Amino acid sequence: MGKIIEGDKIALKLFKEIKDEVSKLNRAPVLGVVLVGNNFASASYVKGKIKAGKKVGIEVKVFDYPQTATESEILEKIQNLNNDEEVDGIIVQLPLPVHLNESIVVNSVRSSKDVDGFTFYNAGRLFRGKPLFKPCTPKGILHMLRESNIEVANKHVVVVGRSNLVGLPLSRLFVEADATVSICHSKTKNLEAITSQADILCVAIGQKEFIKSKHVKKGAVVIDVGINRDDNNKLVGDVDFNDVFEKVSYITPVPKGVGPLTISMLLMNTLSAYKGDFYE
Repeated sequence: MGKIIEGDKIALKLFKEIKDEVSKLNRAPVLGVVLVGNNFASASYVKGKIKAGKKVGIEVKVFDYPQTATESEILEKIQNLNNDEEVDGIIVQLPLPVHLNESIVVNSVRSSKDVDGFTFYNAGRLFRGKPLFKPCTPKGILHMLRESNIEVANKHVVVVGRSNLVGLPLSRLFVEADATVSICHSKTKNLEAITSQADILCVAIGQKEFIKSKHVKKGAVVIDVGINRDDNNKLVGDVDFNDVFEKVSYITPVPKGVGPLTISMLLMNTLSAYKGDFYE
């Protein structure tokens, strides 16, 4: 039977560490969030960031724009935030409305304030091993494994999903941690044959309960990054939790698994931006 990795409890420890550090600063660190449109999920995520920021003493300022906002309006706001010495970190809440060029908007964030680690500059530095900021979800997953005393070095890690936000940077961090990494995606043939070899299986594909017991090796560690709604509007992951639970050694639940670590790492990166505590 599997052991549940309680991401919310690990995040609480991080919140305490961040709060203790923030209490010693001359002013509260500030995270600027650019939110465009009326995406319900995005608005919910932003509320979660505001709530978490209050817990640790980091001010989260939201700059909310209507669905009809122009690209020039958004770029002007980001430039203002770039130049504001009392704004330490900036994130653009994704997804953006389709008429906005996501690449142009995200890459307009100054690299020293890119606490999501999404700009091309920071992504490039990540793959050279010297990121200014590690992307929050991959960083949170590695921290979660360390806190759970799960060895990564010399393990076979399979990452299902190759997005620029999670799959690819997560794979890079596992390589950095001396794991052997396989990446699977929608064009992968014989998926089951590959995933069933994984010591650590990470899934980030946005398909509800896609991974079943047949995809998982007995005793594997399963990290579920997915957040989906099932037919009863219940939050579920990309892994069929009940189907795989008896087979795995460790598994993250949805919710209260990876999500809380993502937010805590965003706040940690914001604190680092305030302190100038990153690779030059």
